[in-house]
Amino acid sequence: MKDRNDTARSIEEYISAFPDATRRILDEMRATIRAAAPGAEEKISYQMPAFYLQGNLVYFAAFKKHIGFYPTSSGVKAFKRELAPYEVSKGTIRFPLDRPLPLKLISRIVKFRVAENLKNARAKAPKAR
Repeated sequence: MKDRNDTARSIEEYISAFPDATRRILDEMRATIRAAAPGAEEKISYQMPAFYLQGNLVYFAAFKKHIGFYPTSSGVKAFKRELAPYEVSKGTIRFPLDRPLPLKLISRIVKFRVAENLKNARAKAPKAR
């Protein structure tokens, strides 16, 4: 399914290319991420919806049988136990389309990534003398 969105220029455009059922799930994912990271910028990166806050925050994408969620390897590792029911790899979580999204868990992962990015940005900031 993802190949239909190779030219999407916005998250709205990306989501609109999918069937209604998938679109509703993608809208839920987007709304959950926005609520957990209200200051994040939305963009399309690597042909996927992405959120940016002091660096890449999270990505997501629709596929034939799942929604891919990409909170980086640290986001997967920090929630490893809670992600046990899902197929995961180093920086990827696959949420099956035939099951409800775990919105509270997604929100917690996004908030973890926000805190991580802000901490990293503070560490990189030049020190005042």
